[in-house]
Amino acid sequence: MTITARIDDTDVATAVLVLSGPGARPTAVTLEGRRARVDGALTGRGVTWTARLPLAVSRWGGPRLPLPSGEYRLRVTGDGGAEAPVEATIGETMTSTVRVSLHDGMLTVRPPIDPAYDSGEGQAALERRYATRPGGLENAVFFESFYGRNASCNPRAIDRELARVAPGVTRYWSVVDLSVEVPEGAVPVIEGSPQWWRARGAARLLVVNDWLRGRYERRAGQVVLQTWHGTPLKRLALHRPGFDPRRALAVVRESRRWNVLLAQNPYGARIMRKAYAFLRRPVWVEGYPRNDVLRTGDGRATRQALGIDPAERVILYAPTWRDDRDELIDDLDPARLAADTGAVVLVRGHSRTILPGRDAQGTRVIDVTAYPDMSELLVVADALVTDYSSVMFDYTATGKPIFFFTPDLAHYREQLRGFYFDLVAHAPGPLTTTQEELTAALANEGIPAAHVDHYAHWRARFNLRDDGHAAERVVARILDQGFVNRDGSTR
Repeated sequence: MTITARIDDTDVATAVLVLSGPGARPTAVTLEGRRARVDGALTGRGVTWTARLPLAVSRWGGPRLPLPSGEYRLRVTGDGGAEAPVEATIGETMTSTVRVSLHDGMLTVRPPIDPAYDSGEGQAALERRYATRPGGLENAVFFESFYGRNASCNPRAIDRELARVAPGVTRYWSVVDLSVEVPEGAVPVIEGSPQWWRARGAARLLVVNDWLRGRYERRAGQVVLQTWHGTPLKRLALHRPGFDPRRALAVVRESRRWNVLLAQNPYGARIMRKAYAFLRRPVWVEGYPRNDVLRTGDGRATRQALGIDPAERVILYAPTWRDDRDELIDDLDPARLAADTGAVVLVRGHSRTILPGRDAQGTRVIDVTAYPDMSELLVVADALVTDYSSVMFDYTATGKPIFFFTPDLAHYREQLRGFYFDLVAHAPGPLTTTQEELTAALANEGIPAAHVDHYAHWRARFNLRDDGHAAERVVARILDQGFVNRDGSTR
């Protein structure tokens, strides 16, 4: 089917893909991507038809935001479900919210960055312009979580507390594109844009939970607070299996960029100091700000946003990523788990699987990999199923049961990453290797009797500072040490 296509960007907030074709109006016109879908609004009286597809989407009751970057299949469906071939082309077009092109029925969405900057030479020019520019620093904080894939974790909790007690401080958030929802009052800056380079080079304080980018050089007067993103079970950085001189050099270079490291507990502080050779600078053992809500939240708003009845049992499946694959590990069938347990199953992939992965499907299955904040999901969950993810150290702050699904335990422990301690001996819940074993374990909705003592010992070791006030303590130290000024001044 030959149709005409154009981009309507008269509405600054939302660009629209407009399609027109001859003949009877289709029954549906959709854009389908890995993490989002858009249904077109159709008009026409039988001679010609028009479909308008906003290049934005709202998920979980949140605001309408531009489509995540990626590829979207354009589908035109007629009577009886027959799909018509689409022949339409749009050359690369940039609006204030997206950069798009259409070819052979595939819409490609990119962040709205001028193509002149979207290259190695363009990025090098921006680096020279902003990283070495003269002048003072701005009384601002540059936040980044998981390389800008979302605005979550410890940085988000610190942002919320800082906004409460020091509203005069400007808060920038690094995002991969404008589909990432940032906290209220914050300013999103798209990675690689001139605004991103300027904010990262001008902010007095950077709060990040993973590595900074290779081009970052700390300016005089800047402070980097590295919150990290979990107490480690699996070996990391200098402790990973197999010594690689290049990796070791990269680890040391990275840790030298940090001024302060945040740890959830003394165990985590000890591991991170050694793994990152962070030996002579301060480590704040204050608990994790992201876990405050685990002690203070009730989950009602999140259940409502996800469409879950208050009486429903919720099981959260949150495995970690695998070094030898890009997408979510698929040893567990979430739809079958939902059917066998009668629960609603939330599937939460690791941040590294957001872009290459695809939403899990199934009756009573909700894929929440792209949900803005993991901590809110932990509040909602009546039970957690994980494997080797650091979420195990967070969830036990709730006092709710945790179950482990570890069919590849030996391979992961002995070949992929290795562990800092014996999970089998110390786990606060049962380890299962088949889905049948897991389902049987989940039949007990409380902490299994055989693991009550382990659970108590685990909480005493890892969760003593997760008391609901970690963000208050961290932000108080930020302000007391003058990393930013409470009153918004540039002194």
